[in-house]
Amino acid sequence: MSALPPAIAAIERPHRNLWTLYLIRALFTGPAFPVVAVVLYFRYHTMRYRFDAQGVHMRWGVFFRREINLTYRRIQDIHLRSGLFQRWLGLADVLVQTAAGSASAEMTIEGLQEFEVVREFLYAKMRGHDDGASTDAASPVAAALHEVARELVAVREALDRVGTR
Repeated sequence: MSALPPAIAAIERPHRNLWTLYLIRALFTGPAFPVVAVVLYFRYHTMRYRFDAQGVHMRWGVFFRREINLTYRRIQDIHLRSGLFQRWLGLADVLVQTAAGSASAEMTIEGLQEFEVVREFLYAKMRGHDDGASTDAASPVAAALHEVARELVAVREALDRVGTR
C-alpha cells in the first residue's frame, strides 16, 4: 500500500471560506437567520474529513452525529458542484456517488479549494490505481500487448511479401 499524496493527507477540515458561504446562505433565509446560522456554525465547526488507504470518511454534528465511510471500490461516479458564491470564494463541492440506488450523492465533500486534486485522486483510487504500485503490476501486461502487436505487424509484412492478403 502506498502513502497518500501530501495534498490529500492534509485535508481534514473544510476551507474557512465555507463558513463565509454558510453565512451568505443563512442571510437569504431572512427572519430565520439566527437559527440557520447557529445550525450551520456547528455543522462547519464539527465537519471532519479523513482520506486513508481504504476510503474516505466524513463526520459532522453535535446532537445528531453523522458519519459516512466510503471505500474507494464502492465509488461509481464523482461530480464537482460550484455555485456563484462558491466560485467567488474559490470553493467547490465534490459529490461522490455509489451504486446504492439513490439518485443523490452518497457523500458531499464540502468547502474544498483543492477540489480538482481530490477529484483526480478519487478517480485514480476508484479505477484501482495505487500511486505507482499498479503501474508495476500492469507493466507485464503492457509488455505482452506490445509483443503481440509487433508479431501482428510481422505477420502482415510477411503476407504482403507473399502477395496473399
